[in-house]
Amino acid sequence: QVQLVESGGGLVQAGGSLRLSCAASGRTFSSHVMGWFRQAPGKEREFVAAISWSDDITYYTNTVKGRFTISRDNAKKTVYLQMNSLKPEDTAVYYCAVQLDTRISRWSSDYDYWGQGTQVTVSS
Repeated sequence: QVQLVESGGGLVQAGGSLRLSCAASGRTFSSHVMGWFRQAPGKEREFVAAISWSDDITYYTNTVKGRFTISRDNAKKTVYLQMNSLKPEDTAVYYCAVQLDTRISRWSSDYDYWGQGTQVTVSS
């Protein structure tokens, strides 16, 4: 019912910036939560940030708070992740996801739809 397409990944040097985009299509509702996760080789998928579609509620994992900003464009059904002061530890495949609940969750199992991911590589 919901399709998600990420874009904006790439290769940057430490200290640089990237902006990721995730466009949603299909059946979506204003109460849906949209989130960003990331997965590095050999590691579990990690929660990064989430935002409610229309309730102006955001949440970040501690390792990115102050550097990353999640935002949305309701008319375009698109969520963004602005990533500043990037570190090599941020290197991962970044995924966007939709949760069919109004409450924000940091657990990947609570999300119902996933994009295919976009690679972010930060060199030292």
